[in-house]
Amino acid sequence: MHVWTSGPADGVPLLLVHGNMVTGGWWRYVAERLPADVRVIAPDLRGFGRTEARPVDATRGLGDMADDLRSLLVTLGLAGRAPVNAAGWSMGGGVLWQYALAYPGDLASLTMVAPLSPYGFGGTKGADGKPCFADFAATGGGTAAPGVYQRFAAGDRSEDKPLTSPRVTMRQFFGPRANAPHVDEEFLLDEVLRTRTGDGFSPGDATASPNWPGVAPGTRGILNSMSPKWYDASAFAELARKPPVTWLRGGQDQVVSDTSMFDLGYLGQLGAVPGWPGDDVLPPQPMEGQTRAVLDAYRAGGGVAEEVVLADAAHGMPVEVPEQVAAVIAARLVH
Repeated sequence: MHVWTSGPADGVPLLLVHGNMVTGGWWRYVAERLPADVRVIAPDLRGFGRTEARPVDATRGLGDMADDLRSLLVTLGLAGRAPVNAAGWSMGGGVLWQYALAYPGDLASLTMVAPLSPYGFGGTKGADGKPCFADFAATGGGTAAPGVYQRFAAGDRSEDKPLTSPRVTMRQFFGPRANAPHVDEEFLLDEVLRTRTGDGFSPGDATASPNWPGVAPGTRGILNSMSPKWYDASAFAELARKPPVTWLRGGQDQVVSDTSMFDLGYLGQLGAVPGWPGDDVLPPQPMEGQTRAVLDAYRAGGGVAEEVVLADAAHGMPVEVPEQVAAVIAARLVH
């Protein structure tokens, strides 16, 4: 496992978990703004960056990645010795929901930056995450645009054909936006293009479905690991030991929100994907409402959870507003 680190070896441990299509290196701008006594531990997850590309068993949800992180903390002598502060962005937040369930004694605090819904990505409705289809159609590896991943595999850095360009996708949906002059776009793209592609990696395999749009999740790869068929961390609300949680989200997020441009329910509603069966069958996933409901239940069970909204920020907060992300994390560190 490749790990990006900074700060003193005996500093306050902070585990930073990256999202889909990026690496631990994307945390560099946040790390630069953290207090000097913080020990940053920002690994590249399996199939990303420079870490060994072991295939992802999606039937475990994000369990492979949670177990990898546990092994890392054990190797560093941190697991079970002193609670570790953690922040997870996007998919990384989903990894932390599942990590907390598997290893409830490890984490001192959680800062969830635009996290995956505790009910996974796509294919559910209502605050309680009810499945839209019994086979969880419209989620998983088959929902990805294949052209994008072909260009990932080819290391394509161009802006040609913007709809499938990795560079344009990065800029539009999880890039630095107005902060672009202050980050190294070529570095960020280098890290994006290290994403391992294929059925066991990104986006993953698929199965045929009689339900719209004709595909359901497979059993391997990244997008399947976030499908609600295999991923449900809503039991987070029932943890006996409840570390404090901060949910940080951007008001202009187009990736993890109630209007996600990667959710087929929302794209169908917009008319961008033909044949959509309608709001009564497959509405846009209420990602924000689902996260809020789980955290409300967490509070009702005695936990501390807060919601912080950066109204003008989008999904790429660690590179768009790193100083604000760092400030939120730093203010909530448990020493």
